Amino acid sequence: MTHDDGRSDAAATDKEAPGGARTDRLERHRTGGARNSLWSWPDAKSPLVVVRNYVVIVLARICPSLALKNWLLSRIGVTVGTGVAWGLESTPDVFWPERITVGDHAIVGYDATLLCHEFLRDEYRLGDVVVEAGAMIGAGAVVLPGVTVGEGAQVAANSLVADDVPPDTTVAGVPAEVVSRAKETTDAGDEAGESDE
Repeated sequence: MTHDDGRSDAAATDKEAPGGARTDRLERHRTGGARNSLWSWPDAKSPLVVVRNYVVIVLARICPSLALKNWLLSRIGVTVGTGVAWGLESTPDVFWPERITVGDHAIVGYDATLLCHEFLRDEYRLGDVVVEAGAMIGAGAVVLPGVTVGEGAQVAANSLVADDVPPDTTVAGVPAEVVSRAKETTDAGDEAGESDE
């Protein structure tokens, strides 16, 4: 069913669900027909561009040189800051890599995935992924479209990041939830220091 504002039931549900801020930022593209939206990918993105992106990403995934990885990924549109480190097998979005920004000295860990698209039953959604300066994405983590990982934030290994991560915060789990903030750690250290006096 489509609502007066053009949203489908799924989109209306997402807006009210936790993490709705991310889904509100996504561009929605309706697809028709009996098949799910993944069948419409050649209409959404040129197959030749996707093949080129795929080849470059495969090379970057296995390349041991961080400088070469950054160069390769920047050639397909990823915005790569100074000193970015991509772990082996890390994977930027193959369809829309140009929607990814990774800030200076950020780390994208082994086998982590940054997704800028979601193919659903009746629509596909697009959103930018931003990993700000000094942030760290742990091994095997997946960052969904529309998410910003704040400056100095940390995403634990194998987490699913479905909402923004505030700066200097650590998140973990599926879906990822806040487990600590830098200020809390500093405050705890200050209290321990005070009790020693």
